Amino acid sequence: MIPVNSVLQVGHFPEIMQAEIDRRLSPARHLDIHAAPPVGNFQAVLIRSNLKLPEDLLRQIPSIRMVATCGVGYDNLPLDYLKEHGIKASNTPGVLNDAVCELAVGMMLALLRKLPEAQEYVKSAAWSKAPFKLTTTLAGKRIGIVGMGRIGQDLAKRLEPFKVEIAYSGPHKKTLPYTYYQNIQDLAKACDVLFLACPATAETNQLVNSEVLEALGPAGYLINIARGSVVDENALLDALQHKKIAGAALDVFENEPNPNAAFLNLDNVLLTPHIGSATSETRIAMTNLAVDNLEAFFKQQPLPSEVNN
Repeated sequence: MIPVNSVLQVGHFPEIMQAEIDRRLSPARHLDIHAAPPVGNFQAVLIRSNLKLPEDLLRQIPSIRMVATCGVGYDNLPLDYLKEHGIKASNTPGVLNDAVCELAVGMMLALLRKLPEAQEYVKSAAWSKAPFKLTTTLAGKRIGIVGMGRIGQDLAKRLEPFKVEIAYSGPHKKTLPYTYYQNIQDLAKACDVLFLACPATAETNQLVNSEVLEALGPAGYLINIARGSVVDENALLDALQHKKIAGAALDVFENEPNPNAAFLNLDNVLLTPHIGSATSETRIAMTNLAVDNLEAFFKQQPLPSEVNN
């Protein structure tokens, strides 16, 4: 059992996630991170991965020894502060792979076959005047995946039946049946569709720049299910506006939920509002794993999914 009011919930959670939280523990809620936190001897924080945890908040509550973030990304945690003060952290990997990979494949197919545009073509009655434009098929394409972690590997397995060639890049070569490129620019040059599935770190910040996009080329497509920070958005906008690449599908952006308005006026992009893990089943599973980590902490047991920073 997690002691009552020993966990501080920071920020809002969607209703379905909040219900699961309230079913399993009784946190104190700190919904406005800009306000002073409630008074209490809190030992742990529960927060969503899309919300930045202020270091100042932790300084005001020196009793905190654990932070459980609900999401696979932990780039919004003050990792240096946590490490310096011996504060444990956990995330929720694995349970969202299915949903994220489903969206990635769906975005790719929608982009290549221009599905949103095709639907509008039927709804506007334009079909009665002329056939819809020809698009491009996935079969035979060369797929590149930047970041061959849990999600990258699950994505590759889902892509194999589509009769594609798969390659990847990352810090290290892995024992996988795919071609490895140490340099992302070389990977981009060797593929038709480039997926981004890497974590947001100092090393991956604006990893996809003008040189990578130029290597991808005018027939290449970019699909970002990682983080907005992985892409130099100015370079991407230039590449899209001047047809230096064929198109992009983006679920994440540098400035969420207010992405650069220039993306909204392009006809060669597919945009979704960071919904990679946004299914009821996935969000419940994420919430339960986050609470499992909290329970393990209070039982002084190893955390199921500790972040080793």
